[in-house]
Amino acid sequence: MHCPFCRHTDSRVVDSRVQEEGTVIRRRRQCPECGRRFGTMETATLSVIKRSGATEPFSRDKVISGVRKACQGRPVSEDELQRLAQQVEESIRSLGQAEVDAHEVGLAILEPLRCLDEVAYLRFASVYQAFDSLDDFQAAITLLRTERDAATPAGMP
Repeated sequence: MHCPFCRHTDSRVVDSRVQEEGTVIRRRRQCPECGRRFGTMETATLSVIKRSGATEPFSRDKVISGVRKACQGRPVSEDELQRLAQQVEESIRSLGQAEVDAHEVGLAILEPLRCLDEVAYLRFASVYQAFDSLDDFQAAITLLRTERDAATPAGMP
């Protein structure tokens, strides 16, 4: 790390703090040459490999943008979208890989979206899983109903 003031090639860490739920480390550093202090922030990078083979940094904003389209006209708040994007990022990071396929990101979106709003889930799944016919929609709806009925105790509506 170069000192931003004198460009000396070394610095020592004076203090470290974890921020943003453990995803960022903020460090206070001091230059041994000029004695001035400066701060750095370190994050573990997470890259997404697209179908084309190109790699780009993971972006919560892109997750929110894609899910927002599926949630258009649905009673879903911005806070809920933010929480969903955080869940997706945590899920992807828990895989323990520095690079993940875009397909994995899509899979990580499906479950939290289904819990958030079933209609938005169907919209997203229809595009993500390339539904070709009404039968694809019917199969997805049947699966949703079966899982919901299995989760509902007997005698409850």
